[in-house]
Amino acid sequence: MQLRLVLTFALGLTANAAYTSERPLTVAGLSVTTWSQDATSGAQRPVVIFSHGFHGCATQSRFLMEALADAGYIVFAPNHHDATCGDGASSWAAKPELSFRRAGQWSDATYRDRADDIRRLIDALKTDERFRGRLDWSRIGLAGHSLGGYTVLGLGGAWPPWTIAGVKAILALSPYSAPYVDHKTLGQMTIPVMYQGGTRDLGISPTLRKSLGAYDQSRAPKYYVEFDKAGHFAWTNLVNTAHDGIVAYSVAFLDRYVKGDRSGTSLTQSLPDVAELRYESDLGNADIKENASGARALAGRGRRR
Repeated sequence: MQLRLVLTFALGLTANAAYTSERPLTVAGLSVTTWSQDATSGAQRPVVIFSHGFHGCATQSRFLMEALADAGYIVFAPNHHDATCGDGASSWAAKPELSFRRAGQWSDATYRDRADDIRRLIDALKTDERFRGRLDWSRIGLAGHSLGGYTVLGLGGAWPPWTIAGVKAILALSPYSAPYVDHKTLGQMTIPVMYQGGTRDLGISPTLRKSLGAYDQSRAPKYYVEFDKAGHFAWTNLVNTAHDGIVAYSVAFLDRYVKGDRSGTSLTQSLPDVAELRYESDLGNADIKENASGARALAGRGRRR
């Protein structure tokens, strides 16, 4: 079943790749990159907004953006003020607004400009003639990596003043969640969330998986996927670790909670490159871990189907 799931995704992406386009745009004064399938019909498509990491940029996670477009989403990624690649205005020497080591000092004022970027982008796209009739605003998901994960968690309700109404799901990829864990605000989110981490993502993933960490504090439906040997940049094009698994779970999660596709149960299947899969949702409640012998150990806390 695991091999079949990987092959299904791989064959689907290969078949659709030729129809996917990437375009740079300027929207509401923001430098934005968009990915979509070439228009073949007038059907409206679901929307994903992606927020890059600190000192990253809109195109940092191209492999995943292309896969989401292949799956039928129209993806938009803005360059935030702290972007360094592409035409980003920042530099590698620039320091964060507040130290990442002082999460308790962060508040909803910290990196509010990123939240404002996403809100401004969405408002502008709703009236942009270039996308007239193409975007289905009843089906929108937010995704982010690292500081982008912090951004989309805040917009999903972890910073209540940032909350954007109508968002269907949050995909948090190695997200900087420590401020929310310290302030205990993740319970304010009322929409589905998937956290992704890695066994070598030592600065971020422990905060996601620890007792009373980000996963534990979040409401169901919630998921945590930890990829074996994945470090913090596994979710970018800088390295090629666990990309197939990242794509598989990301697409399956967004398909279920943004598109409303209830046909598959791949979110409960542990792929070969997964060290831990936890979920508490309409699909059940379980914690699947790789044990020392390399076998899968299931610590179920409820039904699975």
